[in-house]
Amino acid sequence: MKFPVLLGAALMLLAQTTQAAWPDKPVRVIVPFPAGGAADNSMRVVARKLNEYWGQAVVVDNRPGFPGIQAGTTAAPDGYTLLLAAGSSIVTAPLIVAKLPYNPQRDLVPVGRVLTNPPIMVANTTLGVKNVKDLIALAKARPGTLNFSSSGIGSPNHLAMEMFMAMTGTNMVHVPYKGGAPSVTELISNEVQLGINAVPSVLQYVKTGKLTAIGMASAARAAALPDVPTVAESGVPGFDYTIWYGLFAPVKTPADVVNRINADLQRALKDGEVARQLIAQGSEPAGNTPQEFARYISEDTAKWARIVKERKLKVEE
Repeated sequence: MKFPVLLGAALMLLAQTTQAAWPDKPVRVIVPFPAGGAADNSMRVVARKLNEYWGQAVVVDNRPGFPGIQAGTTAAPDGYTLLLAAGSSIVTAPLIVAKLPYNPQRDLVPVGRVLTNPPIMVANTTLGVKNVKDLIALAKARPGTLNFSSSGIGSPNHLAMEMFMAMTGTNMVHVPYKGGAPSVTELISNEVQLGINAVPSVLQYVKTGKLTAIGMASAARAAALPDVPTVAESGVPGFDYTIWYGLFAPVKTPADVVNRINADLQRALKDGEVARQLIAQGSEPAGNTPQEFARYISEDTAKWARIVKERKLKVEE
């Protein structure tokens, strides 16, 4: 009888030792965005700090678009492949895209929110508006004539403008582009008149006067542009659109591994140098626990589901 007992104890000890050894090889973070973009740059700052903590390489693997999300959902659930996903992929895409190649609720486990990119409403300088009050007045005086750019039909900045129009009783024309970069380029060249974009995408143009800052679309002002008031405090109370990115693991990843990653992620985001670098890029650290992150996603989904239903938004792809 002693042998089975000893064998069981040995196997349990081996399992604990194996679990405790995590990570004993490089960790890959799939970033479904192009290299050099805001999300990629921010994740690389965090990855360098996690590399210090873990003593293992943390490799940022750029796989733009849905293929990147799929690679994250189908990876082995061992903690060695993580996914940096945006709210647009986790919350809004499932609400508006008829046929998604993944199901975030079924395929992924929330690890922790990493950062937010405070969005800002900006206008081409030739439009002649300086603030939210000016914009609303002009839009109401010229219904259906002002236009705004977005990174695509159903994209987060499109939905944010739909929410703005619903809350202000205005009517403007949507001009979708294939990606955030061309939508900003056309805004600067005056092909379109205004739009809501992540601060890192337009920060330099606001600071050099090429674009006019109308108001922050998030509930709070941005650390990178503290003098720009929010849309909410400028006459549209309750307006809140936040661009967020979080780490996810494939479903069935052990809970203790998820918790270990989350603990070190939060530690990294509280590091002064990490925070400084993120803020300099226009991003802001935003750590939370897996449980808090799951609740946040649920609340965000309910909010955008209402907007999608009210505005009758759907993408047949």
